[in-house]
Amino acid sequence: MVHYVAVGANEIEPETKDWTWVIDRACDDCGFDGPGTPPGEVASGVRANAEQWRTVLKGPDVARRPAPGVWSPLEYACHVRDVNRLFAERVALMLERVDPELAAWDQDHAAIEGEYAASDPGEVATELLAAAGTVAAAYDAVADHGDGPAAWQRTGRRSDGSRFTVDSIARYHLHDLVHHAWDAHPR
Repeated sequence: MVHYVAVGANEIEPETKDWTWVIDRACDDCGFDGPGTPPGEVASGVRANAEQWRTVLKGPDVARRPAPGVWSPLEYACHVRDVNRLFAERVALMLERVDPELAAWDQDHAAIEGEYAASDPGEVATELLAAAGTVAAAYDAVADHGDGPAAWQRTGRRSDGSRFTVDSIARYHLHDLVHHAWDAHPR
């Protein structure tokens, strides 16, 4: 899940891979086990991931790209912050409405518009922790919804046709966070 940026420009090569498969099988890269992750563990996973980013964002050269065209840890952290915000909205919508369409999100446009590369690491850490706390609280409260534990099976669909339950979108979301923490650590 490496994001590529044209060297010397702000244009990002769009991410076109369909990552929904991570709901049904483990990721060979980062090791996340989608089918083995119970929905009740997603909130704690989101919080733990946010703590990892707080440490990453204090590191030296956090804004330096490790290779031409590969996002810096700072840029990945900005993306993770925004993913947490987006999924808080999506989960709320799925719990409020019957089978809502989840609006498309252009993550590459968000990186450019949000000036990820020029962001302040301390501010990003604070915002990422807040966004993670909000979405983790939403996952913690799913079973308190009027449908009770069955709320994990409420549905929503992306504009590209991908269908999710609250359970599957939670695991899909957590994979994105875990994978980007893996992306941001040089191997």
